[in-house]
Parts: sequence; C-alpha cells; structure tokens
Amino acid sequence: MAGNAPTASEYVVHHLTHLNNTGHAQKNIVDWSVINLDTMFYSLSIGLLTVFLLWLAARKATSGVPGRFQAIVELLVDMVADQAKGIVHSAESRRFVAPLALTVFVWIFLMNAMDLLPVDLLPRVWEWIYAAGGGDPHHAYQRVVATADLSATLGMSCGVLLLCLWYNVKIKGVSGWVHELFTAPFGAHPLLWPVNFAMQIIEFLAKTISHGMRLFGNMYAGELIFILIALLGSTATVFGFLGHVVAGTIWAIFHILIITLQAFIFMMLTLVYIGQAHEGH
Repeated sequence: MAGNAPTASEYVVHHLTHLNNTGHAQKNIVDWSVINLDTMFYSLSIGLLTVFLLWLAARKATSGVPGRFQAIVELLVDMVADQAKGIVHSAESRRFVAPLALTVFVWIFLMNAMDLLPVDLLPRVWEWIYAAGGGDPHHAYQRVVATADLSATLGMSCGVLLLCLWYNVKIKGVSGWVHELFTAPFGAHPLLWPVNFAMQIIEFLAKTISHGMRLFGNMYAGELIFILIALLGSTATVFGFLGHVVAGTIWAIFHILIITLQAFIFMMLTLVYIGQAHEGH
C-alpha cells in the first residue's frame, strides 16, 4: 500500500477485502446488493482459460506417442471417466456429466492455484493502476483467489443443485419425483408426507451449503495463512525474512496438495449428488 506503512491488522484487512461495485469494504457477510468484481473477473477469466486448455488438448490430440500436455490431460480424462462410470450408471447422462466434472476439476484447481502467487503481486499491480487513474491506493482492494469467496463457492454448489433437480425430473418424471419428495424416506402414509418433504428439503439444502462451504473454508484459511506469513517479511529483520521464506516455501508445497484435493473433492461430490439424483429411494 502507498503512503505510511500499514499496521498488521490493516494489512490483513486490506488483503481480505474484495473489490466490489460499492467501492467500499463490505460490512455484512450476506448483502445481495454487493457484487465482488474481483471474484467475477478471476473466476470468469480462469473459466475461459480452462475451456481453452481443454479445447487445445482435444484439438492437438494424436494417436501416437502423446506429448506431456496431452498425457496430463489424458490422465485427467481417464480418471474422471472412471469415477463417473462408477457413480453415474446412466451412459447417456455420463456423456454430459463426465466432461462437466472434468471442467469443474480443472477450473477449481486453477482458481485455487492463484493462492500460490506472491500475496502482494497482483494487489500491488492493481494499486499502481488505481493510483495512475487518480484513485486512492488505500481503497484499491483486490483478492485473486475466487474460491476463497463464499459467494463464488455457494454459486457453484447452487449450480450443482440445479443439475440435481433437473436429473431428478428427467430420470423420474415430475410425478415420480414429487411422489418421492413426499413418501421418502419414512413411507407413504399421509401423516408422514410433511415430515418426508421437510427431510428432503433439508437434505438438498445441507448438501448444497456444505458443498460450497467446504471449498470456501479450506481456501480462505489457506489464503489467510499466506497473508500472515507475508507479514513476517515486513518486520525488516533477518529472522523475519528467513521465517517468511522458509515458512512460505513449506506452506506453498503443502498447499499444492490442498488445492488439488479440494478440486477433487468438489468434483467427486458433484458426481455423487448427480448420481444420487438418478437413484430412487
């Protein structure tokens, strides 16, 4: 940040504040009038990059000895196809669900991987651009990890929910699904209809919220740890600098596992929930 050096709390708050349509820090966790512009930019940009990379792999695929890029993509395709085949038993549905799961995995992995960039790199660039345009760099907020934004992860989990509802209707029919809503899991007695319906709605909500919260919680915690480690480098001491380098390197190496695992878990839960939509109680 330009001007006087920020305190530790100001540094953390600044890095955890989104660039939004209001131009100010968001005060409420849930505020439907606020749009996090940085989350929109990075999620859409990385989404387009994901589609481009997968298209490029398909376009350059050869039947001979594959190159490194093609080999990596083929491993991912085989992995996702095997998982989808074991969970979604409809071959017709897998024609859409398997590519979707592959796209979700790569997309979330790349969004998560933004956490591996130096904490101050892109925010500093944005501060310079903001100041060059006449703005106050102290208000040049920028968060680059879209999956550390609850609105993004819940948005993706809501998309999975809509797919589950679609497949429930497509596979079971409207009447069949409505019958299931009111008769499962406790039985078809009319006195149990309200209980069954409430249980079904709670199940859908619990799946959706936990799906999005799990990814958000892990990535938010990882981002916060990177910010705290970056504070070590601002102490202007040899021990602070060494602590920053050593701790940052160790956490970055460990975080590679986290970002991969979280992308895999989100993809697997997407397959599981869509697979459950194909099954009757």
